Amino acid sequence: MKPKVIIYKKVAQEVLDYVRETCDVVYFEGLDSRNYPEFLQELKNAKGILGSGLKVDKTLLDQAPHLKIVCNSSVGYDNLDITELSNRGIMATNTPGVLNETVADTIMGLMLSTARRMPEMDQMVKSGQWTSNIGEKSFGLDVHHKVLGIIGMGGIGSAVSKRARFGFDMNILYHNRSRNEEAEQKYGAAYCSLEDLLKQSDFVCLMTPLTPQTEKMMGEKEFKLMKETAIFINCSRGKTVDEEALITALKNGEIHAAGLDVFVQEPVQEDNPLLSMKNVVTLPHIGSATYETRLKMAMLAATNLVAGIQGETPPTLIKAGVKVK
Repeated sequence: MKPKVIIYKKVAQEVLDYVRETCDVVYFEGLDSRNYPEFLQELKNAKGILGSGLKVDKTLLDQAPHLKIVCNSSVGYDNLDITELSNRGIMATNTPGVLNETVADTIMGLMLSTARRMPEMDQMVKSGQWTSNIGEKSFGLDVHHKVLGIIGMGGIGSAVSKRARFGFDMNILYHNRSRNEEAEQKYGAAYCSLEDLLKQSDFVCLMTPLTPQTEKMMGEKEFKLMKETAIFINCSRGKTVDEEALITALKNGEIHAAGLDVFVQEPVQEDNPLLSMKNVVTLPHIGSATYETRLKMAMLAATNLVAGIQGETPPTLIKAGVKVK
């Protein structure tokens, strides 16, 4: 009998077919209040689960006595209680690497569209307000030859650095838990303190994972350190930013603009002040959302799942200390 696994997000048929070669797959294209009871029932005998966003904590794990592996189809894993999983000997995996280039594209798009006010100018044209040559009130800011500060120089940060350095002749500053010598050598990135980065950068790009240490790491103090002409970009997690402090900084002109792909609450509430600000570009968490990349992520998650179920070490095991059963 094949081991039972649950896939709780929509995936391509080829991903389903791959997992079904070795596993009995219970498939949900998504979870909601209507099918969640059925999901919990199936979970009682499941050996593995694959998806993203589901909060996997003690409460859920108490209902999954046979679980061996939890596979996130995302690079982030703040939805997983890693300590609880480790205590139970359950493996956890994510999908780093395969989305670096695509997310970096999104970040550059946010930098360009925010600096050059592209969404705002698009609406001006489409609403019939472009009736004469534009004046200074419609001008934007240059991106090329500016200073880009990257908070979190991992794989995505390095991919952004490559684009910024060689595509736009930008100077790169970065702040990270440890030095990234490869980024320094390849892209001329200069390591500095967070305070110095915020003071000197024309663009501040936040790319840290969400942890207790990084939650609200960008707050009132940090925004006050930034230049009034600086633009803040966030493609990490919404909770890495004190959203009220960001709103205040934008309203008071402490920073020039913001480009956001993530929010504290997603989908974002309609009355969120950020949505009514012309100097804020907002995206619905599309960082890795291309057909090609999402397929790669799902297939990597499936590879992790099958490996773990078969007693092998998954390619991208989050917790190296967890022993494969």
